[in-house]
This record gives sequence, C-alpha cells and structure tokens, in this order.
Amino acid sequence: MLIEIQSDKITGPRRESTFIAQRSTQGGRTVYTIRIPLTSIDVILPLPDPDKPDPDNRKVDGRHAKAFGDYIRQEENWVAPTLLARDNGGCEFEEIAGTEGRIGYLTIPWAVGGLSPLYNVDGQHRILGVHMTIKSIGEEIKKIEREIARAVKPERVETLRATRGKLATQLQRLENESVGVDIYLEPDNVQARQMFVDVADNAKGISSALRARFDSSKVANRILDRVVSHALLKGKVDLEQDRMTAKNPNLMGAKHVADLTRGVAVGVAGRMGKQRERELADEVLVELVHGFFDCLAEGFTDLSAVAEGTLKPIELRSQSLLGSVGMLRVLAGVYHELRENHNADDEEIISFFARLNPHMNAPVSDASFWRRGQTNSDFEVNASAPIMRTQNLVHLVKVITSWYRTPPPGL
Repeated sequence: MLIEIQSDKITGPRRESTFIAQRSTQGGRTVYTIRIPLTSIDVILPLPDPDKPDPDNRKVDGRHAKAFGDYIRQEENWVAPTLLARDNGGCEFEEIAGTEGRIGYLTIPWAVGGLSPLYNVDGQHRILGVHMTIKSIGEEIKKIEREIARAVKPERVETLRATRGKLATQLQRLENESVGVDIYLEPDNVQARQMFVDVADNAKGISSALRARFDSSKVANRILDRVVSHALLKGKVDLEQDRMTAKNPNLMGAKHVADLTRGVAVGVAGRMGKQRERELADEVLVELVHGFFDCLAEGFTDLSAVAEGTLKPIELRSQSLLGSVGMLRVLAGVYHELRENHNADDEEIISFFARLNPHMNAPVSDASFWRRGQTNSDFEVNASAPIMRTQNLVHLVKVITSWYRTPPPGL
C-alpha cells in the first residue's frame, strides 16, 4: 500500500505567533502596531524579573507590578496604555496585497530560552503584573479544586464550587481581553537605550492634584467638585499643582482638599480602607466636610475673611498658621476626634475653634503659645506651619483635642 505524505502539512512544534499588524513610521523607525491577548503577553515579550534587571531598562518593582495586576483583576473597566517594545530584526512582516504595505502579518518568535527578538522599552510593570495575576488566579482555582476533592460536607462543596466559578469567570474575562503593543524596529543597542531614556524624559507624570480630580475610585476624590463649592474654597483651589508656593493665589490644591476630606472622615493619619469607602455615602461625606469648613469659617476670623473675599490666601499665608495646609490638616483631625470621641456638635466645635483663634499668628516666635508646653516640639521658631511629619501632626491633634475638656493657661 502506497501512502502519500504531504510534507507541507507537517510543521512540527511552532515557537512563534502571528498577528495582524499595522506598519507605520515614527522617528525614522518602522513601527508595527498589534493587539495581543493578555494571556499572550509573556509568550512574545520578555518577562521582567525584579531580581535580574534588564541592562537597557530600569529595575522592576514587584509590588508595583502586583498592584497593576490587582487593578485589572478587580476593575472590569480597567484601562492601560500601549506597551512599547523593540525588535532587533527577528520579526517577519508579510504585507497584505492592496494595503500599500500598511497592513500585514507580523510573525514574532516566542520569548522562551532568552531568544526573543523583542526587548521591553516601556510597560515592564504591566507585563509582569498581568503575568502575576493570571498565574495567581490559576493557582487559586487549582487549590480550590483540591479542597473540593477533600471536602465532605455538601454545603462546603457548594461554597467551594461557587468560589471556583467566580474565579473561572474572572480568568475567562482576562483571557478574552487584550492590550496594544507598538514594536519599533531598532537593531542598534545604543539607540535602543536612548529610546528608553527619551520615553522616560518626555513622559509627564500625573500630579496628585490631577489624580484627586480624576480618580473616582476614591470617595475623597469623587466628591471633590462638590466639596470645593463651599464658600471658603470656591475659586480658591488649585486644580493642577500640588504645592502651595508663597505666590500661589489659591488657598490650597485639589490634593489638599482630598487630604482634609480624609482627615475629617478617618482622622489625620487614618486610612480610607475599602470597607470604610463602602460605608461612606458620598452625600453624607460632603455634608460632613462642609460642616468642617463651616466651623473653620465661623471659628477663625481670618478664614471668615477669606470666605467673604476680604482677605486673600497669599495674605493669609503671610500672617497666619491657618494659611498652611498642615495646620488645616491638624484641625480636620481635631474635628474628627471631637465628633467621634467627644460627642461634640458643630456649634461646640466652633466655640472651641474661636478659643484657638487668637493664637494663630505666624510666623511662630519663641514666645508663642505653640512653643510652650506639650506642643513645643511640633513647631519650629519662625515657622508658618507645624512640622509636617505624621507623628507631629498626630501628636498635635491629640494635644489640641485634650484642650477641649482641659484648656491650658491662656486658652
């Protein structure tokens, strides 16, 4: 019996992937743009190793990578920019007829055994984070399957199967999603290093002020627009900058408003955990924070003048501790403590703030009220703000709160 073998049907094990790609030019280099499934990222791109930095790239921070992996796992509407990679000449592009060379098939050898033609330029933490989270879900599923096999009680089996189902759905979602990759054809290693430097130099990081405006995942940021409508803040919040310089005409930045919001909600050093975020309704927190700003404006004459527009924030900073974000954070912490632990209402807090009002002059002299007694270590001579270390702010909140019941001499 004669058997005809068609040799072209036998390919053996393939160690490459082919994608539809758009070919373009940027900076004199050929660039291939593709979309790849998340599960293929560590197949075609080198997997960054925090313990073995790429000599042509920065060292990878494992915690930062894990944070990105957790983000895409938890947020179904996640978003991420295109990854950037460099091709040393090992990829093959076959153009599709009729596209004038703009569209074609890009074949990329797999990144196994250190033989990948691709090198990461930008996106190392995203690459590692995707790998870590997909691997983690897979390991969790295997662990639950082992527990199911050992479980005896039907209700336990049912609970484990439900958990496995949720994990499987989560994994399926990630398997169905993709990310963009721009691959630059650049065989020269010296030019490749310059690519990384140029990307890093020209990237403009997001300021904390902008994050406070646009990051709606945090309640303190989400309610920002409503909080700044208060008379004390309206038109006096810098929505772009994080630092209040001497010449900045604003009272504070958007980041500082978010800091004060957290201070009112959980204390000067408190953290807004996920459970607390869920417990706090936006409207309730807006009302609470506005109550704090009401107390500031009614208890302190300088802040009342700022709210009314008769005193400019620049002038406030030159003459009062209340012009410093640090002092306002302390007062937010005091407000939180008085409401939560002393059952004080806003009228009582206004009266207490009014007692502090005469002692807000700045800069602080050696004979100042704040340089006597327990707060001596929290203020430096000639300073216009308290020492901003967390331990100092926490200590200052504790001491001032104690004065509500037991005022010191002169208060």
